Amino acid sequence: MKPTLPADGDETVRPRAVPAQPTAQAAPGTGRDSHASSSTFLARAALLTAVLSAAGSLLGLVRDQTLAHLFGAGSETDAFLVAWTVPEVAATLLIEDGLAFMLVPAFSAAIALRGSRPVPGQDPVRALVAASLPRLTLAFLASGVALIAGAPQLVELLAPGLPDPQLAVDCTRLTATCMLTFGLTGYCSAALRAHSSYLAPAAIYVAYNTGIIVTLLLLADRWGVRAAAAGVAVGGCLMVLVQAPVLRRRLTRADPESRPRPDARGDGDGDGGAQQKQSLDMMLISTVLLFALCRQSQVFIERFLASSLPSGAISHLNYAQKVAQLPMVLSLMLCTVTFPVVAKALARGDTERARDRVERDVALAACIVLSGAAVVFACAPQIVQLLFQRGAFTAADTAATASIMRVYSLGLLGHCLVGALVRSYFSAGRPTWYPVASMALGMTLTAGVGTLTVGTWGVAGIAAANALGITFTAVLLLTAMDRRSVPVRLPVVLVELGKTLLAAVVATVAGLVGAARVGQPLGSLTAGCLAVGTVFGLLLWALNVQAFVPAVRFATRKLRHVR
Repeated sequence: MKPTLPADGDETVRPRAVPAQPTAQAAPGTGRDSHASSSTFLARAALLTAVLSAAGSLLGLVRDQTLAHLFGAGSETDAFLVAWTVPEVAATLLIEDGLAFMLVPAFSAAIALRGSRPVPGQDPVRALVAASLPRLTLAFLASGVALIAGAPQLVELLAPGLPDPQLAVDCTRLTATCMLTFGLTGYCSAALRAHSSYLAPAAIYVAYNTGIIVTLLLLADRWGVRAAAAGVAVGGCLMVLVQAPVLRRRLTRADPESRPRPDARGDGDGDGGAQQKQSLDMMLISTVLLFALCRQSQVFIERFLASSLPSGAISHLNYAQKVAQLPMVLSLMLCTVTFPVVAKALARGDTERARDRVERDVALAACIVLSGAAVVFACAPQIVQLLFQRGAFTAADTAATASIMRVYSLGLLGHCLVGALVRSYFSAGRPTWYPVASMALGMTLTAGVGTLTVGTWGVAGIAAANALGITFTAVLLLTAMDRRSVPVRLPVVLVELGKTLLAAVVATVAGLVGAARVGQPLGSLTAGCLAVGTVFGLLLWALNVQAFVPAVRFATRKLRHVR
């Protein structure tokens, strides 16, 4: 019987029982069966996460379409998007990067300790929750109150050129509630993923965007764009409600992982490391939060520079970025699923498994993001026209947004690599300043280039600075992986990335040619996507890209089976 994903979120792998055999003979077979079951489970968990994340992203597009239809790309939307900076930063700090980098290794180490040396009446996982959750909740609450009180100063700092700053202040105070709800959401997500429970964490953005859309439709006539900010508050509460009951069940029952494993070590480095990482290290917290803040500073830079441009500049940047980054979001789903796997492998001292996992993740994520980047660059006008050009969103807004999307697409590989590689740097649960320094250098480059180019190129100069800065950070992180993080085989990784990038460039040209041959937007987009997909796939196969070959073999094997 294959591993299954039960409806309550408990995705623990339960292989079929086999007849008892002598221990000396059973170990090898058991290891192979366990590895195969683990690989199958990870594939299913990644698929589940990708499907629900795609659903959340599609609802995010519906949210942006609703906002564009109701308010267009004018001063009202600009005011809301300045306030939208708060949930964007909070999501990075508390859900996607910051808390996850701290808590997933901490929970993984506690789970490893519980499995290797169980003590009756003492659960390291529950002890970690008791020690960390109350303090973090108070910190989340205090941060939200501080943002509500300092909203006028924050708006003035972020966008001093806004024509209606009071509207942005009102929206900021409504969105500041997400500091508490996003913090609790991130805590639950990290704890559940460390327990190999992926259903509830993957569904959070479905709940979040549903809350925003419904609130917008109900309150837009009376509250104007403030309804979108109120939707952020509602959506944040829904994210907590989706996960909290599942986590409560996981913590209040005996977990299968608490039983001693056949390969568990009662002493040694693995157990000692788990013991040391059972509590949260303040230095680790500092490095993780500083990295997340440096990464999110690109939003501050963009909003600050764009606030001095004509009305609509911030909106055009936002719409272009949201659509252009969809491939990057989808490409990182596998890394999100396997991050606890890498953390647990390092907690047990299995660096070889961690290395193989990271190399596969980087290669596959690059294939996904570059195929999406090729489609975005080749078909940007058609995508924007089909998604947004209605209501208050005009053809001029479409042209401006599409040109920015193409520039953003140049930095998608950099964004993907930063998201994938930084998980490896923090997967051991130890503080490291190298990612922080790399991100700070990249954002400094973004700010400098953006300041120099915004006067000449406008919003396109801001987008180009973003792409250049994040790519520079990705290069710094990648070239130091073999020395400062999981010891990957750097030459192998670079060769695979180079072949994938070459295939993406050729596929982009094919997509431009295919899209140009059809006049109608939907047909043009379809032709461009088909051209990109066909050429990209053929080149990956011809160049023998290792992340693509297993997929071809699997499809061929299935086809032969059907025949």
